[in-house]
Amino acid sequence: MHDDRALVEARLGRVLEERIRPAVYPESVPLEIAAWVAPGEPVPVAEGLAADHVPVAVGDAWGAPWATTWFRVRGAVPREWAGKTVEAVLDLGFDERMPGFQCEALVYTPDGSPVKAVNPRNQWVRVGTPVAGGERVEWHLEAAANPVVMGVRPFRPTALGDRETAGTEPQYRLARIDLAVFDTTVWELVQDLEVVGELMHELPPGGPRRWELLRAVARALDAVDLQDVAGTAAAARLHLTDVLAAPAEASAHRISAVGHAHIDSAWLWPLRETVRKVARTASNMTALLSTEPEFVFAMSQAQQYAWLKEHRPEVYAEVKRAVADGRFVPVGGMWVESDTNMPGSEAMARQFVHGKRFFLDEFGIENREAWLPDTFGFAGGLPQIIKAAGSKWLLTQKISWSRTNAFPHHSFHWEGIDGTRIFTHFPPVDTYNCSMTGHEIAHAVRNFRDKGAAGHSLAPTGWGDGGGGTTREMVAKARRMKNLEGSARVAWESPAEFFAKAEAEYTDPPVWVGELYLELHRATLTSQARTKQGNRRSEHLLREAELWAATAAVRAGHPYPYAQLDRIWKTVLLHQFHDILPGSSIAWVHREAEKTYAAVAEELTGIVNAAQRALAGEPAVGSDVVFNAAPHTRGGVPAGGAVPMPSAGLRPPLTGAPTPAPVAVAPREDGGHVLDNGLLRVAVDARGLVVSAYDLETGRETVAPGQAANLLQIHPDFPNMWDAWDVDAFYRNVVTDLTDTDEITLSAVPEAASVRVVRSFGKSRAVQVLTLAAGHKRLDFATEIDWHETEKFLKAAFPMDIHADRYAAETQFGHLFRPTHTNTSWDAARFEACNHRFLHIAEPGWGVALVNDSTYGHDVSRAVRPEDSGPTTTFRLSLLRAPRFPDPETDQGTHRFRYALVPGASVVEAVREGYGINLPERRLPGEAGAAPLFTVDNEAVVLSAVKLADDGTGDVVVRLYEAAGGRATAVLSTGFPALSAVSTDLLERPLADAPAYLVADGRIEVSLRPFQLLTLRLARQDP
Repeated sequence: MHDDRALVEARLGRVLEERIRPAVYPESVPLEIAAWVAPGEPVPVAEGLAADHVPVAVGDAWGAPWATTWFRVRGAVPREWAGKTVEAVLDLGFDERMPGFQCEALVYTPDGSPVKAVNPRNQWVRVGTPVAGGERVEWHLEAAANPVVMGVRPFRPTALGDRETAGTEPQYRLARIDLAVFDTTVWELVQDLEVVGELMHELPPGGPRRWELLRAVARALDAVDLQDVAGTAAAARLHLTDVLAAPAEASAHRISAVGHAHIDSAWLWPLRETVRKVARTASNMTALLSTEPEFVFAMSQAQQYAWLKEHRPEVYAEVKRAVADGRFVPVGGMWVESDTNMPGSEAMARQFVHGKRFFLDEFGIENREAWLPDTFGFAGGLPQIIKAAGSKWLLTQKISWSRTNAFPHHSFHWEGIDGTRIFTHFPPVDTYNCSMTGHEIAHAVRNFRDKGAAGHSLAPTGWGDGGGGTTREMVAKARRMKNLEGSARVAWESPAEFFAKAEAEYTDPPVWVGELYLELHRATLTSQARTKQGNRRSEHLLREAELWAATAAVRAGHPYPYAQLDRIWKTVLLHQFHDILPGSSIAWVHREAEKTYAAVAEELTGIVNAAQRALAGEPAVGSDVVFNAAPHTRGGVPAGGAVPMPSAGLRPPLTGAPTPAPVAVAPREDGGHVLDNGLLRVAVDARGLVVSAYDLETGRETVAPGQAANLLQIHPDFPNMWDAWDVDAFYRNVVTDLTDTDEITLSAVPEAASVRVVRSFGKSRAVQVLTLAAGHKRLDFATEIDWHETEKFLKAAFPMDIHADRYAAETQFGHLFRPTHTNTSWDAARFEACNHRFLHIAEPGWGVALVNDSTYGHDVSRAVRPEDSGPTTTFRLSLLRAPRFPDPETDQGTHRFRYALVPGASVVEAVREGYGINLPERRLPGEAGAAPLFTVDNEAVVLSAVKLADDGTGDVVVRLYEAAGGRATAVLSTGFPALSAVSTDLLERPLADAPAYLVADGRIEVSLRPFQLLTLRLARQDP
């Protein structure tokens, strides 16, 4: 037989596109259209329904960027259509090349009941099946003119990302507003041909099944009369019946299809638009669930449910009904799908606390899975947090985006820094927007890396981000692939059902240890510095607010602001969403975030001040109360405590402690200054650079010979794509050292000496103040940069005279080690990575820490000096970038950073200094101190939270963790009468299998594994 595959395949493509698909709607009549443009921001539904509309027509332009137009469409079903299925086809001017990211609308009946959404690939509204003929129809469309910020040619700078700059030019034209007959038989034929045709393309050319499908397609096409598709569709379908009924092989891969619509809580649209996107998608999915009994839909992010509850209660009511039926599945147990690299320990824990608690309170559902399909890499502390929240599984798809190394597993155990293991799945379909095409299903089978040991994967199915979710076409195609020869077996299942089966069949999965590093989107650790600073500051203010409010409640009966703290936490958690905190959203999002963080800081500062005033008593002349929120004693003030001290002058030394030596200042021989406090001698040269930081206690130099620390370096930064997200390795090929100075000045008092350095470069200016204080083996840097560069990357370099093959970077509840070398492609790919408050590098017996108050991105490299063959290991903090997409003005303006170099530091000291720079002491006039609620006798054991229990019982909750990476025993002493202490999960629920803790004379003995976190709940007398 001659090979006519190409002929039949080309015929199928053209006939489907030009004849059969158009015949799905064989008859149509136009609807009457009227419109009203809402002034400014979106209005309540009742206002949009009642507004005065004016006539418009198909072809008219509509929709200034970010505006809302309320369309009213009316008409009558022709009487001759009686007995037929009729739908409205509502094309607002969609570009079907993009399933979302553009205009969309939620359709309402005249009484304000939501019907469903219309989206680029979901443009229909059902009138009836069948209709009687003559019915009057009317709908109202709340249409959002969301501009196409990232179009077919992506990453072009645009002013459309902020309503303040987007202009008023209409973005869309009405394309079709009709009533139409929906031919179910023709539509079913389309699904048959697509499934068979797509499967055919994926099968081996020499296999008999491919030829069997080809011949069936040819016969079906022969049966179609192209001038009477409707009249011949049923006959054509008969030719496909047998090939669609052939069962799958016994060994066929199994795919759990999960209805899904990944909705970024903000990205190329502002938060307020996400509220409406969620309502539109949820309406679509509840409507689809009502007609498709096998379909299951999962939606994550408790915040999005909370938005529905607050802003679209009529949609939320439908969601609650579907959840109760078990087919609309709240998934993930987090407040939002957050970034997991940058959030601090407590914030990452609270994502699960608030997410799981919302789902428990609203639906009675306890999630066992974390659901993070799109997050840009996963910190090594996350498995322990997942487990501590009462969950045990993780799903993500994002690691498939890595550009250097292919991850070796799809189902595996992920082991965190403390040894906790979580069963983890990466869907081999390699998308969280699966549309049930034959290529996607076949790719999942071919790509699955655990064949032979496992045979089950998950496919998140549906259009996200305004695409409207799963479509009826996807459901129809999945139905055909439920048991189909040549295909994987596809079945709709919930995530929990998938994980239970996948874990049961894979009893000894491989193990991946440490962080799940995404080899892409590395620049998200630096872009939008103000957002990142707002996050870091908010996290530490929340720590302070909880600590001092709890202390004031226990010590002084001060009311604890439960509801206020709950609300603020949720605001901060929302802004840790994986396109907000990473800095990859439009200008509007980050402009609002800056205002939100300022309001959060003001409110939290008010909580702190009120609690501290309750503790300090009335103001007293000549006396201040010094509060220390850090988890380590500082300046004579215990961790978590407050001590009265004189208002002026040096603090009195602790009994028996030596008085700190004053800071001596001398000129440097070759220009510059030498600062010496008896612990550290620092040389600043004539360029304002640190050329020596000599540890006087150990006789050890920190700075590599012939090099300079705190060297600002600037690189060109124009990645191949994903401007705000990416920094590509070639950026390092070109670098400019910023060594020219405008001004260098010295100021000194016995307590401290400072060198102020001013530099100009490009269109920007940097002012740095280098300070050495008495009694501290630490050099502080206060950096202010007025930044006006474009597509540049600014770093601060610290070349160290240290030989080490690895360094430590703080992460949640501990730290992880990364190599300083590039032995493997996996090592080389980590050329930009994340840290929290500190970086640390050491040789045996001596190390150096670099701590910061608001940066996350960094790089570490090593070199050998040719002059003495000595090693140099260089830390570089990533300070600022200037990408032009999606925000063309990213990071323009003034920024302030604080960081410090700590020679001779151990890891425990790095932890202490990291907390210290982020939690400066507070002083308040008064003379009444406050003993800490808790003290711990081992510096390696750190208290990460002290608070009252969320349930309002008055119990005190303390969370602690081992921070040095070793085994630790400690005595936790309580500063209040405690009746009992129990170990709990993150939601403060007692653990069934946890050991009991004996409170003896206010002392609790604890034993911790490396990096283990422990949450204790203490009942107190007469709370």
